[in-house]
Amino acid sequence: MGQYNALLLTRSEGGVVANWQPLGDEALGEGDVTVRISHSTINYKDGLVLTGRLPGMRLPLVPGIDFTGDVIASPHASVAPGDGVIINGWGCGERRPGGYAEFARVPGEWLVKRPAVFSAAETMAIGTAGYTAMLAVLALEEHGIGPARGPVLVTGAAGGVGSIAVAVLSKLGYDVIASTGRPAEADYLRGLGAAEIIAREELSTAGRPLGKERWAGAIDVAGSHTLANVLAMTSYGGCVAATGLAQGLDLPASVAPLILRGVTLAGIDSVMAPLAARVRAWERLAVDLDRTKLAAMTETRPLLDVVALAPEILAGKVRGRTVLEIT
Repeated sequence: MGQYNALLLTRSEGGVVANWQPLGDEALGEGDVTVRISHSTINYKDGLVLTGRLPGMRLPLVPGIDFTGDVIASPHASVAPGDGVIINGWGCGERRPGGYAEFARVPGEWLVKRPAVFSAAETMAIGTAGYTAMLAVLALEEHGIGPARGPVLVTGAAGGVGSIAVAVLSKLGYDVIASTGRPAEADYLRGLGAAEIIAREELSTAGRPLGKERWAGAIDVAGSHTLANVLAMTSYGGCVAATGLAQGLDLPASVAPLILRGVTLAGIDSVMAPLAARVRAWERLAVDLDRTKLAAMTETRPLLDVVALAPEILAGKVRGRTVLEIT
């Protein structure tokens, strides 16, 4: 294929440095399908990679844990040249070349065909954050948490996972409680469908093993004390879907909510989820996500802006979703 351009992350004396530079065909990585990338995005994990803070990352590395584009070469039975495809996770942008490039080569069984209802840019407005949010909604449904059971809490509600979760849950008829550390985003969250806004500080410090039952289910992006408090205030028979570690990897919680109230803690893994779960999530997003709300939470930036965005997303300063155009 010759040369192509990519954002290459390498070690430097001060940590890591990213440069847009030409690479050869051998840098594409292993796989049987070659994709011309049109869009990517920035997720919390991308922020960790770009700042050199993700354990296990292998440098030099082309970051970007997800991307969309068109197949240009494929012997694989499931995808053909010209197909629009999406990839989320599978180690891309962590242990193998990712989406911050003009081209990528991956195994065909990792690819999901782009739903016809979405443009390429819209699929990256959703990105791994939105796909993860949909996996969490599906987990709540699988545990019997429907709109009639009571309110559902979303932590980190103004971020990527949170914004998509609020929009999807509200369209499905849930009474959504949005937790945020950014009071100025209250109107934004109400516009996505949140019925109630609570301050992050209500959940982010050490709490009691059991608290007042406040919600039937929750989608949590924070971990640590936040997740412990979310569990402590979940109603009998409820379910909490854990998707992230924005506050910390630890879980200083009690088993009391699990054994006294029958609460389920459901872990959501978006990186290695089987293809059937991915296809189901994208099929549901095509039906259950309001595209007008998606547009309202999305900003489009050129790829080279991603280096400056990395510390901002880790600090919780990026609202909603950011699409990166590969040009």
